[in-house]
Amino acid sequence: MAYKVGFIGTGNMGGAIIRSIVHGDTKEYCSVSAFDVNTALLEGLSAELGITAAASASELVKGSDIIILAVKPQYCENVLKEIRTAFTPEKILVSIIVGVPISYYENILGKNIKIIRTMPNTPAMVGEGMTLLCCNNFITPLEKQAVMKLLSFSGIVEELDESLMSEVTALTSSSPAYVFIFIEAMADAAVQSGIPRKLAYRLAAQAVLGSAKMVLETGRHPGELKDMVCSPAGTTIEAVAALEREGFRNAVITAMGECTKKAREIGQTKK
Repeated sequence: MAYKVGFIGTGNMGGAIIRSIVHGDTKEYCSVSAFDVNTALLEGLSAELGITAAASASELVKGSDIIILAVKPQYCENVLKEIRTAFTPEKILVSIIVGVPISYYENILGKNIKIIRTMPNTPAMVGEGMTLLCCNNFITPLEKQAVMKLLSFSGIVEELDESLMSEVTALTSSSPAYVFIFIEAMADAAVQSGIPRKLAYRLAAQAVLGSAKMVLETGRHPGELKDMVCSPAGTTIEAVAALEREGFRNAVITAMGECTKKAREIGQTKK
């Protein structure tokens, strides 16, 4: 079956997923259309990727089987109220909005509407995204599989209980920002040592990429991999000791706690 997939919102996250689907050789699997209040952004994406630009959110919903909602949380209610008359029980709503529970969409669109809540991240732009997904009771196994296939063009997709969706925000959705700060800080130190900045960014990014692949592909505990680098009386253990003195782990844990708290607060306003 060829699905008609429509996006409401084409910003950083929505645009990244659209590109991943279009570039994923999906012509026989789905067609893509989109709507955005930013007409210049929408027209640019349409020209770049050859997707259909819809005139309104309601028009997009009417012509789509799967609707991916990719707007900011503060605009969510108005968009849902605009499209609810166009939404019918056979259509699937896929939300990528942080913190907003499935029950919120059901309360506005109807209790019998098919809803999938997801939490993607920006590495979807390069096909290395991590998306978590949960469904309401109206989604069939086949429909879940279809949506997971769509999202898999942007990276890894895993199912997660909805009770943990806000909790995972800090771990996958927001964490690229922490990693970018880490890369930038390492590059700054390298520049201080005389290494050219562009080269420093490239070397730092590759070191992070390679380290992450070691965790994923070896299956070893991160602590074990860290110990492999820390020779007795060597250079690396001095760096690790300095990170511990400066509270590196605690800073990360505290930051993730604040991120999770904010995600929960957003959810509390969308009951």
